[in-house]
Amino acid sequence: MQLKKIIGSFLVATTLSLPAFAQQATQGGQPDQVSQLAQMVGLSDDQQEEIRGIVDEMQGEIGELRQEAQSLQQDLQGEIKADYDEDAIRDTAEELGNVTGEIAALSALMQAKVDSVFTKEQRDELDRRMEQMQKQRQMMQQQQRQMMQQQGQGQQAQ
Repeated sequence: MQLKKIIGSFLVATTLSLPAFAQQATQGGQPDQVSQLAQMVGLSDDQQEEIRGIVDEMQGEIGELRQEAQSLQQDLQGEIKADYDEDAIRDTAEELGNVTGEIAALSALMQAKVDSVFTKEQRDELDRRMEQMQKQRQMMQQQQRQMMQQQGQGQQAQ
């Protein structure tokens, strides 16, 4: 279950940022996330190609649905006015919910397809690395909270 969350986080990040990473990679910038994942868990060239194929295939459809969801959200915001139409609001909200549900379903399918590419050893390594990163993130957040508390106490003393 933990692995599903990790892969899900990776894929959400990939889904959101893949166009930017692809642009960077083609412009000689940093390697894309699939390459970073390959270095992290030792993906073969075939595995990388398969994951890129999955992401590319699903990315287009998810991207179109995201644009549709954004448009529906704008339509919904446009319905917020003094002389509102409750039926129009409910219809648009329902359609937005359907589109958002489809995005979630496609994202889960993409996660499952990518998960099927990893070997057990790669899944274990990814799990270990993500757990490490999560601990580091938690430590940083705790340090930030402590710094904010100290700053708050310093301002109160003045």
